[in-house]
Amino acid sequence: MILLLPLGSFEQHGPHLPFDTDTIIIDSVVSHALGEESIEADKFLVAPTIAISASDEHAGFSGTLSTGTEALAQSVVAICRSASWSQGVCIVNGHGGNADALAHISSALTHEKIAHSIWSLPSYDGADMHAGHTETSVMLHVAPDKVHTERIEAGTVGDASALVARMRTSGVAGVSDNGVLGDPTTATSEHGVAVMKLYSSSLASHLAALSAEWISDSQ
Repeated sequence: MILLLPLGSFEQHGPHLPFDTDTIIIDSVVSHALGEESIEADKFLVAPTIAISASDEHAGFSGTLSTGTEALAQSVVAICRSASWSQGVCIVNGHGGNADALAHISSALTHEKIAHSIWSLPSYDGADMHAGHTETSVMLHVAPDKVHTERIEAGTVGDASALVARMRTSGVAGVSDNGVLGDPTTATSEHGVAVMKLYSSSLASHLAALSAEWISDSQ
C-alpha cells in the first residue's frame, strides 16, 4: 500500500476565489488521477488533505492561515514516519509556497531512509502563478459555484522568477495590491478542463511509476 498525502492551503486568492482554492484543486487532481485506467486505485490510501500549510508570503491579507515552513516540515515528516506500514509515501503538493518545506521534508526523509516521493502541480507555457488565468480556469471547471465571477479583476503580470524573488522579501502584498498574480479575466472552464487533464495525467503517470517500483520491490 502506498500512502498519498495531499497538501493544500488556506490563503487569499484575490477577491474572486475561495481561501481553500489549492485544497479544492489538489483534491480534484488526486481523485481524477486515481480514476485513470492505468492506476490500480486499491494500491493507494489517500490521507486527509493538510489544508493549512506554509502561506507566510500571503501575510497581510485577511483570512489567510499558515503553519509556516518549519512546522509544516516537522508535521509532514512525523506523518511519513508513522506510515511505516506503507511501501512509501507520495506527497502530492498543490501549493507553490510549500517549496522550502518540501526541500526540508525530502532531506529529512532521505536521511531517515523513509521511502518517499514528492509531486507538485506541473507548469505549462502560458500558466500564471496565483488566482490568475490558470487557477481561475480550473476552479470554473471543478467548482464553478465557488467562483465570484463578478469580482474578477486582473492582478500583477510579469516574469514568474522575478516575482518570486520579490515576494521572498516583500510577500505577495509587496507585488500585488489585490493578491492576484496573473490575469483571471481571460479564464474559461474549457481551459480548466485542459489543465485538469494535464495535472491528473501527470500525477497518474507518477503514481504508476511508484507502484511499479515500490510495490514490485516489496513482493
